[in-house]
Amino acid sequence: MPQPTLHLGVVMDPIQAIAYKKDTTLAMLWEAQDRGYTLHYMEQEDLFLKEGKAFARMRPLTVHRDAEHWFDLGDAEARPLAELDAVLMRKDPPVDTDFINAVHLLGFAEREGVLIVNPTQALLQCNEKLFAQQFPQCCTPTLVASRADELRAFHAEHGNVIFKPLDGMGGTGIFHIGPEGRNLGAVIEQLTLRGQRQIMAQRYLPEIKDGDTRILLVDGEPVPFGLARIPSAGETRGNLAAGGKGVSRELTARDHWLIEQVQPMIREKGLMFVGLDVIGDYITEINVTSPTCVREIDDQRGTHIAGLLFDAVERRLGR
Repeated sequence: MPQPTLHLGVVMDPIQAIAYKKDTTLAMLWEAQDRGYTLHYMEQEDLFLKEGKAFARMRPLTVHRDAEHWFDLGDAEARPLAELDAVLMRKDPPVDTDFINAVHLLGFAEREGVLIVNPTQALLQCNEKLFAQQFPQCCTPTLVASRADELRAFHAEHGNVIFKPLDGMGGTGIFHIGPEGRNLGAVIEQLTLRGQRQIMAQRYLPEIKDGDTRILLVDGEPVPFGLARIPSAGETRGNLAAGGKGVSRELTARDHWLIEQVQPMIREKGLMFVGLDVIGDYITEINVTSPTCVREIDDQRGTHIAGLLFDAVERRLGR
């Protein structure tokens, strides 16, 4: 007897503004639709709570493989999130108060039996830059602080340093300060809001010239190819949003060692879709909010990463 269709919700940035050629969420939605799921579209502000139950203004969604017309949306209707089988939380950072509140609201649906990808407790606990610091054996020397004297001392010790905010994405707010220390004070002042906010300092990794590699884990298992995001000329950031070029490569023995270090905790937290950022021999971030690079790897390697994800979703749902 055929199984009833699955009802999948997605919380995402405005779908009309996504980058059609590379958007990972769109690849997920194509795959879900191909499997016969019904799709329900939400933006973060559509979520609400009423008498202890999670609701949203949902719009029926149809997606297309057409660069000129990649979606159709129906009329919005306020409905309980508990009517859905699963929800993809694909709102891009920053992880600000609005994001955190939305995750809390999704937690009410989770307690009613809706599968949230990734789980809400993990989204609340796993700051993408700080999470990696639970595995110091995998990381380059790092300091998280707000005091200028501590940050200056770290720079004096290591000479070549990257400074970045704890809540950025896509390479925003990242500064490279060399041994000469040019603009060190101004960068620290700007990023820390004059000592009021913690930031991250990491020893600069010259291997960035060969790329900042995104490694995707689906239900704890690595995709066998990563995407090396190679900085453009004059840049120290490999992020594609900062102009980097994405080149797929096979995972190395060191990559697999790094994966083995983080796998137990990723599985313990129930994280279904995770992106490790690796420069040279080190993990720099563990992305859990809205990891990307599926389209680039699929296009270059013929993989089917969204299919792996929904295989895992269906296992979790007992389908």
